[in-house]
Amino acid sequence: MKQPARAAHGKPAGKAKRKSRDEINNEARDRKRDKKHRGHASGSRANPAAPANSSGRQSDSAKDPRIGSKKPVALIADGKTTATKPKRSVEKPAAKKVRLTPEEELAKLENDERLDALLDRLENGETLSAEDQGWLDASLDRIDELMEQLGIVMDDDEDDKAEEDMYRLLKGN
Repeated sequence: MKQPARAAHGKPAGKAKRKSRDEINNEARDRKRDKKHRGHASGSRANPAAPANSSGRQSDSAKDPRIGSKKPVALIADGKTTATKPKRSVEKPAAKKVRLTPEEELAKLENDERLDALLDRLENGETLSAEDQGWLDASLDRIDELMEQLGIVMDDDEDDKAEEDMYRLLKGN
């Protein structure tokens, strides 16, 4: 068996000096203070210190420690735009379409300046653009529908006969 090593004054090393209450309290305060200040210092996320354990890797020090990607994101995709609804003006509120009676609608179409101008151009032998021709056809079709609804029949043969009858009456008198 080996003998325990002796202390400097000849006392056995195994027996430790008993601590006083003040020493115990001071050690407890120190431990508490160390625990309390555990963690990162304030502002360490924005201004990180170089980590001590990354000796071989330099890319970590250049990497931004904040979470998330810093890659710029395009707000509008290339070539694609979203269709936005036009803003309604405050001055003129959206008025409901007023339904016209067939007589009013027919009178409105017959007095239409654009329709008259396009018919004059056709009589002069001009060619119309596809948009104008489509609008003219739609207007004439609508006039035909309205005339059928109202019971107005327009036959070219009857008009010619009526004109001839009127000429005969006028010449005969």
